[in-house]
Amino acid sequence: MTLVSGDAFGDLFRSFEHTAFRLEPRERYNSPGEDEPLRRFLAGEPDDLAWNRPWLDLMAEHAAKGKFVHRVRVVSVPLSDYSRFGLWCAEFAIQAGEDIRYLDRAQAAGLPELDYWLFDSKWAARLKFDEDDVLLGAEIVTDPATVVELAAARDDAWHRAITREQFLADLARESDG
Repeated sequence: MTLVSGDAFGDLFRSFEHTAFRLEPRERYNSPGEDEPLRRFLAGEPDDLAWNRPWLDLMAEHAAKGKFVHRVRVVSVPLSDYSRFGLWCAEFAIQAGEDIRYLDRAQAAGLPELDYWLFDSKWAARLKFDEDDVLLGAEIVTDPATVVELAAARDDAWHRAITREQFLADLARESDG
């Protein structure tokens, strides 16, 4: 199995024509450069988001071109510190044009534990991680039967997931009750 990583991985997000979808079933992602922003978030310190600017700019560029980037994050409730950080980060990605939805892990039965991007419903990138949750790269999948399975999982996850705003409202309601 050959993994796409580095600049070649980044090129995946410039090569699709219409849609890109990600299913995020993992509890945590250990991304280089994210430790300091996570620390600042947990300490309540300001953040200029410079570390995330390339992604936010790319999302704005795609939105301006009419490309649709969306994802479903499967999260455990109560939220971990990392999931709270991701929920905060999502606000800026959504403002830039990405559509991020949330699904409580307790309601995710039947969805694959596979973390993947699906591009134009034609090909996928199955993400591979090491034991420390660091992304190693992506395996490119073009087998039509596998792509159809991943598209069905996308549709199922998207149907069950709720917007960030609704998820926050549900969390607030649960903490009040």
